[in-house]
Amino acid sequence: MIPTLCPAYLPNVRYFAWMLAQDKVFFVNNTHFQKQTYRNRTEICGSNGILKLTLPTVHSKEAHQKENEVRISDTIPWQKQHWRSICTAYRSSPYFEFYEQDLEPFYNNPSQLLFDFNLKILLQLLDLIECPISFEIIAFDKKEHERLDFLLDAKSKTILPQAHYTQVFEQKNGFIPNLSILDVLFNLGPNTSDYLLSANY
Repeated sequence: MIPTLCPAYLPNVRYFAWMLAQDKVFFVNNTHFQKQTYRNRTEICGSNGILKLTLPTVHSKEAHQKENEVRISDTIPWQKQHWRSICTAYRSSPYFEFYEQDLEPFYNNPSQLLFDFNLKILLQLLDLIECPISFEIIAFDKKEHERLDFLLDAKSKTILPQAHYTQVFEQKNGFIPNLSILDVLFNLGPNTSDYLLSANY
């Protein structure tokens, strides 16, 4: 069985480490969209602990929407809210200013399809950590493919061991594992890829 994923929003460390360990990553776009997953949410760390960022989606009359049909809603100014939260959380980190200009444009453009937005920002992040991947977008076939939904499960309480790195608000909140890749990127900069490649997930 071929393992498959859906692009996640600013994926966490576990998701990224798994991707980098693969020879090729297969993204599926025809499975049913599942709410309350990392498909449209991520977690960063602010001064008061974990901060959840959720992409609002357009409600559909259809009982089940496919991944490539879900649109990001523009009824609320989520771009402004998310970017402001990211800036507040990481402005004082060692490498925020180094990557800021590469990421800010994603929060200045009109809303679009969730699948496309997640994939674009995911590929940009891979470029920033200098770890391009071989990938293919495919249609899911249950006879040939396996869905790795555990990497997208935002409700999971499982905490896996993770190597320590210095976080912005660690003295106040302690070390918080498996945050968005942004946390590692802004704190470790060019050492992010080495950190992820050494992860044992």
